[in-house]
Amino acid sequence: MPVVIIIEAKNENLKGGWDQCTAAMLAAQLSNQQKGNEIKKIDGAVRTGDICKFLKLVENEIFIDLNNYYTKEIDKILGILSESVHGDIPGLSSTN
Repeated sequence: MPVVIIIEAKNENLKGGWDQCTAAMLAAQLSNQQKGNEIKKIDGAVRTGDICKFLKLVENEIFIDLNNYYTKEIDKILGILSESVHGDIPGLSSTN
């Protein structure tokens, strides 16, 4: 079962949102492990009023998409969220 965490960044602070999202992703991973549900990948998103950033937790590594996705690009944002549920997020690899 896919796990996706979405965080609203307070005061347009994306960095603080990354920290909060990372903490929530790690907590979801730990909670699932304690229940015997091994989830290898958890996707995350942080958004301000205008910008979305995407993260991925794979085992014990966090990857942050370096691209900014703007609200006016709703088709891209929805595509990435759809991929989070149905497959891997394009552009998020250990080399990014």
